[in-house]
Amino acid sequence: MPADRTSGRRMFAAQMEARRAGEGDQDYKPLRRGWYLGGRQFRKELLAQMAGRRGEWHYGEELRESAEERAEGLIRAALKRKGWTEKDLQERRKGDEFKVRLAEQLRAETTVTVRWIAVRLCMGTRGHLTHLLYWHNREKSPKQESRRLKI
Repeated sequence: MPADRTSGRRMFAAQMEARRAGEGDQDYKPLRRGWYLGGRQFRKELLAQMAGRRGEWHYGEELRESAEERAEGLIRAALKRKGWTEKDLQERRKGDEFKVRLAEQLRAETTVTVRWIAVRLCMGTRGHLTHLLYWHNREKSPKQESRRLKI
């Protein structure tokens, strides 16, 4: 074994710094850029655990992915109940009643954005979906709306 000397420590430090700064060092990129290290199944397990336990140590990307994973689960369940496939989402009109109700559920039960929902459910733009949700909610409770106008 080589002796532990100052010159050896300097050489080791220089080698480690060169390795850290190296352009071809793609092995460590997931550690620097990502929030988890592992396969898809491990990621899904982490997201499922996070869904109910959000804290100050969870950051934007993790929260976004957790919300999207939850939304995907709700979409899969709703499509299964309705007997629809992904193709049905693409082929049905943007304002289909089922799609609007599903979008409303996603807004109520997740933190995914209106834009994400509009793209995922093939409902056009964010603005169009906002318009659909507004009118759907307004038509849902005409008695409440008429009471508001009388006040």
